[in-house]
Amino acid sequence: MNQITGDHADWALAVEGDGRAFARVFDRHAARLRRHAWALVPTADDADDVVAVVFLEAWRNRDRVRFVDGSLLPWLLVTATNSAHTLSRSARRYRAFLRRFPVDDPAPDPAEVFSDGQAVAALKGLPLNDQRILTLCVIEGLGEREAAAVLGVAPGTVKSRLHRAKARLHRQYQATTEPIGGTP
Repeated sequence: MNQITGDHADWALAVEGDGRAFARVFDRHAARLRRHAWALVPTADDADDVVAVVFLEAWRNRDRVRFVDGSLLPWLLVTATNSAHTLSRSARRYRAFLRRFPVDDPAPDPAEVFSDGQAVAALKGLPLNDQRILTLCVIEGLGEREAAAVLGVAPGTVKSRLHRAKARLHRQYQATTEPIGGTP
């Protein structure tokens, strides 16, 4: 069955209530309509919306759709163009509506006002190798053998590095939390 006889026959079946026939028409033309709509709207999501609207309109006007030389595609393309222009016009009106309102100062981003805390600051102040070993063993809970495999060193090396890194972290933490002028 070619496209022309397929459109006409499938549409007649769809109008009679055959959902599979409607699906065949959709499958036959959706990709072409999406490409057509994509040239007329700003985003792929908008193009998908246009395709959905086209087939909704086709169903709503199922008794009045026009076939050109037995094909439904030209009617679908015209409807896609009209739907794309309607969507674009609606988006322009919405943006114009929003521009009429005064813009308040944006709320502060919590990530910008949130402090990592003294422990994280102390960790960030350590050399990278210390950060790695502490992150793997203390924060992520890896064992010495697992950390050794990840770092490409012997398990004994992990054990000694971890001990030294914990001591440096302790000193770094105390330095960041100690009151200015020493301990009272």
